[in-house]
Amino acid sequence: MIESLLVANRGEIARRVIRTARRLGIRAVAVHSEADADLPFVTEADEAVCVGPANPAQSYRNVEAILDAARSTGAQAIHPGYGFLSENADFARTVEGAGLIWVGPGADAITAMGDKINARNLMAAAGVPVAPGTTEPAGDLDAAVAAAAEIGYPVMVKAAAGGGGMGMGVAADEAALRTEYDKVRAFAERMFGDGSVLIERYFPRVRHVEVQILGLADGRVVALGERECSVQRRNQKLVEESPSPAVSPELRERFLAAAVRAGEAVDYLNAGTVECLLDPSTQEFFFLEMNTRLQVEHPVTEYVYGVDLVEEQLRVASGLAPTFDPDALTTRGHAIELRINAEDPKRFLPGPGAITTWNEPSGAGVRVDSGYVAGNTVTPFYDSLLAKLIVSGATREEAVERARAAVAQFEIAGPKCNLPFFAELLENPEFLSGDYDTGIVARMR
Repeated sequence: MIESLLVANRGEIARRVIRTARRLGIRAVAVHSEADADLPFVTEADEAVCVGPANPAQSYRNVEAILDAARSTGAQAIHPGYGFLSENADFARTVEGAGLIWVGPGADAITAMGDKINARNLMAAAGVPVAPGTTEPAGDLDAAVAAAAEIGYPVMVKAAAGGGGMGMGVAADEAALRTEYDKVRAFAERMFGDGSVLIERYFPRVRHVEVQILGLADGRVVALGERECSVQRRNQKLVEESPSPAVSPELRERFLAAAVRAGEAVDYLNAGTVECLLDPSTQEFFFLEMNTRLQVEHPVTEYVYGVDLVEEQLRVASGLAPTFDPDALTTRGHAIELRINAEDPKRFLPGPGAITTWNEPSGAGVRVDSGYVAGNTVTPFYDSLLAKLIVSGATREEAVERARAAVAQFEIAGPKCNLPFFAELLENPEFLSGDYDTGIVARMR
């Protein structure tokens, strides 16, 4: 097993990885920006190194500073968490070139899945269902218009190099396409340094369902069930649950088999997620993208399958067998995750500030993965995620009931907070029925 680990991230995910590392007797090293010096993940690590100012480009995306921290602390491996450098193939290669262990998939797999068009084509060749769309970038507006006419409106206009719900627009007709194409292309060039755009069929009523995969050290790829991620704002997730209330046993088998094929197509190693769109009217699903890292929502899978996914990541990176029998995976109960963000509960706009009150809920089936405590300040430099509230129960109904109680108990004062939104959602008849889609938040607003 790896003996010392540098966590190249911050906040709740850094704290989460450090917790498992220390449980396993692995020395944990944190890197942090000047703005994050007082956060819990820094004090809970065995050693911490400041890698630069608040600007992520000068700290959490500063490859040389992170590698220098690894060398100076004698770290043996690097875990990238999610976001920042986690899906940067060049960083993965640099880490391994420096003689360190990369806790993640191979750089070639990251590269293959990082371009949405290339990923779509690879998945189609592997027999994974893909939505009707372009097989190469729409090089100009005329090409985009021609592609949309062939696919049929409405269409989704997407940045080929995008991710996390960013760089996407919907066009119901040619006039809208002309506007969205220029907007998405400009955004993609600014954010990703790549203006490539693809055109896909847009499904007005759709569910977002993803499958957790794990590429084992012996070369096998296994699937650890699905997660429902359809409660979203601005194409970004707010709630995840497992199992999905929309997925029947027969559909689950098809989902998991397709996800395994997706992983095998790129010789996938370590943790990853195959994201899909599900048309509830036809029960057809289509590949959306593969996230070549640990997901924010991994805790719901951990509960349902009884595994610690960070531990499994470390075991794979160490060349060890998993703690579970891949041929005898079983599930238990239901789990729901709520993303507690520093944002107002109506328009979901960021609201940083000093935390004056922070009281976490507790009790049976309640887990909180948090990045802050009272006295910390939520700055405007990073993602607005404060904590993840994970609840579990023997049934979905029990999990929902525990979620209601936990939301009522959770006290956060200082920055804006979206807890009131979750109190509303957990009483919403559409959500309670389980028959909801990605438009549920818009309908609530």
